[in-house]
Amino acid sequence: MSAQTQIRRKTVRDIAKAKGGTPLVCLTAYDAPRAALIDEHVDVILVGDSVGMVVHGLDSTVGVTMDMMVLHGQAVMRGAKQAFVVVDMPFGSYEASPVQAFENASRIMMETRCQAVKLESGVYAGETVRYLVERGIPVMAHVGLRPQAINVDGGFKAKGRTDTERERVINEARAAEEAGAFAVVVEGVAEDLAAELTQELSIPTIGIGASAKCDGQILVTEDMLGLFEWTPKFVRRYGNVKGEISSSVEKYAEEVRSRAFPGEAETYSLKS
Repeated sequence: MSAQTQIRRKTVRDIAKAKGGTPLVCLTAYDAPRAALIDEHVDVILVGDSVGMVVHGLDSTVGVTMDMMVLHGQAVMRGAKQAFVVVDMPFGSYEASPVQAFENASRIMMETRCQAVKLESGVYAGETVRYLVERGIPVMAHVGLRPQAINVDGGFKAKGRTDTERERVINEARAAEEAGAFAVVVEGVAEDLAAELTQELSIPTIGIGASAKCDGQILVTEDMLGLFEWTPKFVRRYGNVKGEISSSVEKYAEEVRSRAFPGEAETYSLKS
């Protein structure tokens, strides 16, 4: 492949420049085939710690490990050629100290070759974000509903519905921006708060359950494709993968049991 025809992968600068322009299209992926399928259509692929629930059957993201994130990050990087790939830092991998965060973030960057990491950002995380950015690791922040905090919150609950919560979300986003985050995921907040954050921050806001007022949108791919019976309020289904898989497997089972499969087209014969 010549230099002229090589596919150019999006960079952190491309994502930052999207502020106020055409909304960023972002989806999750956890393996090479899925990454390859969505790659040409999206700006950002997030290897989310949602992999714990979507792929591994966990009841929350808290049980996700560094090894899991590295493995899935490597797979996605093999499948994605042009999208900007971000890998989540799992629970327990960055909260203790900036040094701990750097050790784990640098491992993710080196072993997966991704372009950035994402971490859930309390105000305390500002120091950590700055420490990582100063050492060459691009950071996407995450404010609002924070899935890794499910045990503190008692469930997946929308944020910013009281004055105190609203102020906290705003302060978390400001701290992340001031520390050098290049973008921030805003999850599970009311439209007016999402609009305020988007207007106030100089970095792109990427919404999930945060209205169309953000600079971009992200969903879990399996949710928007209809793989699961239940999806959150903020998901719009664009497909019926669950139904397609079920009907295909049902037909396969029928044909195996009736010996209609394999047929002549799928059977080898001796050469004459």
